[in-house]
Amino acid sequence: MKQLLKTLTETFSPSGYEDEIRKVITKEVKALADEVRVDALGNLIVRKKPSIGSKDARRIMIAAHMDEIGVMVTHVDENGFVRFTSIGGVYSRTLVGGHVRFANGISGVIGLEPTNAPNEIPPISKMFIDVGAISKKTCPVKTGDVASFERTFLDLGDRVVAKSMDDRIGCLVAIEALRALKSTPHDVYFVFTTQEEVGTHGAQTSAFGINPDLGFSIDVTGWGDTPGQRDFDVALGKGPAIKIRDGGMLSDARIVDWMIRTAEKAKLPYQREVLLGGTTDARAMQLVHGGVPVGCISIPCRYVHTPSEMVDFNDVKNSVKLIVSMLSNPVSI
Repeated sequence: MKQLLKTLTETFSPSGYEDEIRKVITKEVKALADEVRVDALGNLIVRKKPSIGSKDARRIMIAAHMDEIGVMVTHVDENGFVRFTSIGGVYSRTLVGGHVRFANGISGVIGLEPTNAPNEIPPISKMFIDVGAISKKTCPVKTGDVASFERTFLDLGDRVVAKSMDDRIGCLVAIEALRALKSTPHDVYFVFTTQEEVGTHGAQTSAFGINPDLGFSIDVTGWGDTPGQRDFDVALGKGPAIKIRDGGMLSDARIVDWMIRTAEKAKLPYQREVLLGGTTDARAMQLVHGGVPVGCISIPCRYVHTPSEMVDFNDVKNSVKLIVSMLSNPVSI
């Protein structure tokens, strides 16, 4: 799984530009599913039909987003320096000196205008990307081009670090759950969604098309186990987090109960998550048609929305086991 995760995280696919990551995921899932299709917004919809003879099959949607945060060129000045804006939640304090890579393969380093307040966090408007050009004419990128952050995959044993762990780790969990799910009494749709980082767009349109009876997202959440982190009871290595609420959604209590009962029956570690900010594809799924009962399985992740996001591989493997256990048995909510 680590080699696949390395491939997933190092694949270029900022929000709205998910073609390359969709190709990688399609290659992994096409032999595992009964149906694979791509909708108008680029969501990859992977269906596993219920076993023959299953009664009262529930239509279940599981969303993991394929896109990642990044930057977009807004202007190239006469000396070839590139001004940019963010795609998704990019924190300026993590950018200076970092590397980015554009879709055409060009790399650059993020620089900062001189400042009289070196201890203040500069805004993105004071930054630029240096691609080595000496003029606007020789600059190999142009207005509207997009770039992702560039960072080598780092294997620390149980802990692994990469850019775009949000949410390629969710994609990995979904792929491996599909691989391990030999049969199910449900009509299951694993959806690898687009444009989550800019407003959960892909989850909204795909959920509208699927019209599930219930569902959940697989995404990362924050961490409370490093120096100075307080009042957040989620730590790496203590199991997947079962979301109760976040900044945009209240999980359906019946879904939360289903997840907890399944984890306890399977003797899997789990954590209870109350996140005060941010949200996931589950929020968009919840609001389509007449409403959908939803929840979220979260993978604890340190340094979210930076180029160096860290997860514990035991949490990853236990998330796969939890999802397979959930989907292998009937559910009534």
